[in-house]
Order: sequence, then structure tokens, then C-alpha cells
Amino acid sequence: MARQPVLVLAVFVDAFGWEIVRSRGFLDDVFTVRQPLGTVFGYSSTCIPSVLTGLKPREHGHFSFFYYDPARSPFRPLGALGLLPRGLTRRGRVRHLLSRAVKVAYGYTGYFQLYNLPFEHARLFDYSEKRDLYQPGGIRSGAETVFDACRRRGIPFSLSDWRAPEAANFARLERDLDAGRVPFAYLYLASLDAILHDTARGSPQAEAHLQGYERALTRVLQLARRRYGEVRVHLFSDHGMAAITDTCDLKARVDALGLRFGVDYVAVYDSTMARFWFLEGGARERIHEALQAEPRGRWLDDATLAAWGCDFPGQTYGHAIFLLDAGVLLVPSFMGETRLAGMHGYAPDHADSVAHYSSNVRVATPPRDLTSMKRLLLSEVDLAVEAAR
Repeated sequence: MARQPVLVLAVFVDAFGWEIVRSRGFLDDVFTVRQPLGTVFGYSSTCIPSVLTGLKPREHGHFSFFYYDPARSPFRPLGALGLLPRGLTRRGRVRHLLSRAVKVAYGYTGYFQLYNLPFEHARLFDYSEKRDLYQPGGIRSGAETVFDACRRRGIPFSLSDWRAPEAANFARLERDLDAGRVPFAYLYLASLDAILHDTARGSPQAEAHLQGYERALTRVLQLARRRYGEVRVHLFSDHGMAAITDTCDLKARVDALGLRFGVDYVAVYDSTMARFWFLEGGARERIHEALQAEPRGRWLDDATLAAWGCDFPGQTYGHAIFLLDAGVLLVPSFMGETRLAGMHGYAPDHADSVAHYSSNVRVATPPRDLTSMKRLLLSEVDLAVEAAR
């Protein structure tokens, strides 16, 4: 008698943190295992490479998008756009169209957005995610991802297109499962993150979207169980989401010092942190003292960055980082100039930062954090492949 095929279904839900699932549940009739999952410091641009490679940020080389590297900056031609009226160049649609044009011109295959990067300073920066993380060669350090490992071993899999709408990815997964030929499927769901940025946790919009996920996943599981003898589901997120309660203008504090951007120092103002490179003597001390007076954040010391796996060789992503408290949004920043309802990218041990993991099976070694997911998924794929022999 032929052995029944086994399906390993990995479901990635961006921003579906432990605090959300702990309070509302999610497909409680399916997931008998549910636990917090440690995240990493940074945004999805840090978290996703950690999931795919099983490595800390300092090892896979990804953190925030922009970093100081004037010698290799591809953005020198954008400097002329700094002469245009800010009322035009700050518009989201204009920035989106420019981002698309730059991406096509340079042949970037990864996620790319210019966001609110000041065009007059663009020549000072390079961008970290130029290649598609899910395709061969996508990781900056050259590390192998879970999908690279499957390709190397000739194991077929179904993989969502992260650029596509979620409905298209559900349809793609259903087609692949209906054929019953893949032992491993990876469903990528990212739109909850955008909803939580706009409306925060617990909003009617977020609740409606989660209910939609429950209906769609129930349909997928019904189909999978008709085609496979066993369906092993691993649903997980990359981080949680904190409700924004205050905003903070770190840029104004630094600008008031009269230091010259690009001469004395360089900064990237992310949504929850400011990262600095100090170029001339005295800039470090003056900026450090100015921000030390800000009660809603703190400078991260070397020991903390090392413990979080973000002590990058050569200090690629900054000589120093000032991190805001959870719930405080940096406005204005290189990411935008408007207040959001929710944000992530705070201290990884804060309750609102913690990711979550759910499954319908108990594994011998449950994942403890994002870097455990590659090992878990490959172990599960091995089980599915062995069952097919």
C-alpha cells in the first residue's frame, strides 16, 4: 500500500504578535499548540532574514533599509530632486512612483521604497535589501535560506509571491495543494501589518481581517486534508505591534545643535530609533548629551546590541543608536511625517514586540525565537520527504 503524503504548511502572518493571539485566540479548533516567539531587534527587514536563515542580524547582515556608505551610494542622481518643492516630493504617491522608477532602473528585486529619505542627502546612503530574500542570493551575507536548502536538495515547494495580493497567494496555494505534489508550502500574509499601523490592535478593521484569515485558512486546510494523509501546520509572525501613545521629534533636538549633516555627522531617523555616524570630533559628545535629555528613549550600549545580535561588523548600521520607548513614534522621520496608530521596532523583549507561534502538532523541540524557525521547518520537511519514500 502506498504511503499517504505529508504536507508541511508554514503560514507567516506579519505583525500577528503574542499579545493579539493571547487575547483573542485564532482557529482554536485547529491549533493545539500556542506560545510566544521571541523576535529580534529591528523591523521586518531584520526579522524575515532571521526566520529564513536561522541567524542573528549580525550574521545575515540585514537590519534597517538605509545605511551610510557615500562611496557606494546608488542614489547620487536623486540629489537634484531636493531642489523641488517639499510639498510635491513629500507626497506618498510621488514617492511611490519614484521608488518604482528607481527599482526598475537599478534592477532591484527586493522590497524597495524611498519612503521619506531627504533627496538632498540621498547621495550619502546605500540600501540593504536590493535582492529578493526568497530567491537564491537574496541574503547579504550569502547565508542559505530554508528555500535555498530545499532547492539544493531538489525538494519541491509552494511559495507565495510577497508582491502579490493575499487573495492571489491563497489561490496559488490552493492550486498547488490541489495537485498534491509538494511536501512543503509557505503562505505569506502581510496585510495585517498595514492595518495595524493604521488602526492599531483590537480595531474593527483588524478583527475583520483576522476573521477573514480564519475563513480562508479553514478552506485551505479542508482542501489539504483531501489531498494529504497528514497536514502539519506551523503559523508564526515576525513581531507584534504597539499602540502609539506619543510622538517625539529627535531630529529637531539634533538640528538645534548647529552641526552639519554630512560633515560633522550623518543620521538615519527610522520610525522608532535614530542611528548616527559621527564624522568630526565633538559631534558624538554633543549629540549624545542632547538626546540623553530625552526621557522617552535611551542610548543602546554595546552590551545590549551584542545581546540582541545587532553588533554589526564595522558598525554598518550606525556608530550609535538611540531607541524610543514602546508606543512613542519618531515624527518626522525618514519613514514619514504623520502619526500612525501602531508601530513595531522597539526593544525586542517588550511585551508588544513579541511574536507568536501556533501549530496543530507538537514537535520535540519547540521554537524559542525567530532564529529557531529555519531548523524547525527543515526538520518538518525531512519528515514529509521521508513519509513519501
